[in-house]
Amino acid sequence: MKRMMCGFVFTGVAVFGCLTLVAQELQLVAKDPEGHGLLCKAGEKRVLVVSGTPEQMGGAHGRLLADLVPQVTPRTMALVGAGLAVQKGEWFYDRIDEIYRRASPHTPERFIRECKAMAAGAKISERDAICGNFFPELFHCSGVAVRNTASADGRVVHARVLDYMRDINLQKYTVLQVFIPEGGIPWMSVGYAGFLGTVTAMNARGLAIGEMGGRGEQNWDGMPMTFLMREIAEKAETVEQALEIMRKTPRTCEYYYVISDAKRNMAGVCATPEKVEVMQPGQQDPRLPTVPQDTVLISGGGRAEALSERVRAQFGKITPEVMIEIIKRPVAMKSNLHNAVFMPETLDLWFADAGKNTPACDEPYTKVNLKVLLDYYKATMP
Repeated sequence: MKRMMCGFVFTGVAVFGCLTLVAQELQLVAKDPEGHGLLCKAGEKRVLVVSGTPEQMGGAHGRLLADLVPQVTPRTMALVGAGLAVQKGEWFYDRIDEIYRRASPHTPERFIRECKAMAAGAKISERDAICGNFFPELFHCSGVAVRNTASADGRVVHARVLDYMRDINLQKYTVLQVFIPEGGIPWMSVGYAGFLGTVTAMNARGLAIGEMGGRGEQNWDGMPMTFLMREIAEKAETVEQALEIMRKTPRTCEYYYVISDAKRNMAGVCATPEKVEVMQPGQQDPRLPTVPQDTVLISGGGRAEALSERVRAQFGKITPEVMIEIIKRPVAMKSNLHNAVFMPETLDLWFADAGKNTPACDEPYTKVNLKVLLDYYKATMP
């Protein structure tokens, strides 16, 4: 695979007190030899763009990240399995086999095909690839979106905080992924090598979504949460369309979501296998502290209290930079693996990944723009 380096300026650099938003040249590292993807770097961050059919996208993903994918699955998955065996006395791969048996009938077949193509491209077994993409169903973070009177200029500012297993070092394999699926909406995910679903996504129509885990382990007779979010990213242009997909799809476990779109619609969602419960902006809920006007927030315990207090303190002044300060600890936990702040109307994304010994909220943020990334791919690929 030929490696290349060339610069393309796509953002600037902004400094806000001690906060630095790192935005550097986009550098081309490699092109997929079969013409369906490229690997770039934005500063120190990997950016993967793939396009085409499920087989073409999966193959490009595997080939371009062939040095990283085997580090995630099977190696990192083996650490997860060892922890599960110690904590619960359960054999990890037996449980994954059960999840796959029960969830695969509800999973779009194109995702399974892409997963197998990725395995072939990265030269890992299909079972290992499937394991890495179904294991999030075994484990069960904060989300907030503001608009109109709550934000500084009326536009939606949407944040998601992923508090999730920082101690297994997934942050070593982070990849900002851009998918251009044949017949679907292009979208991007704050993700990891070999991971084809998503927990943090925004598409080219300005639909953004983040997930927070709940209860209900072993309720696996539905579409896995990460693939349900991908289904939404590839098909929904508005919050209402996203909710309709969610309602019509058999679901697993209990998950919470914050969804926003470029038309300034927002919603909080509690989804179980039995029902989809929608929380509108400013709607009070006995499970949450005070929810300000024009705000959706989902979190738990003291984190939720801190989030509510900070949003109220900055009400009417919230920008992406202010939101980054709002979601610092204790809103984020010590296990904070990555954070993202979306602006659906502009397709801008600010994201940060955990460091070796630090939560994501204490690391620099990188800013990217989905339209610019898509234009760059179009101009770079033959």
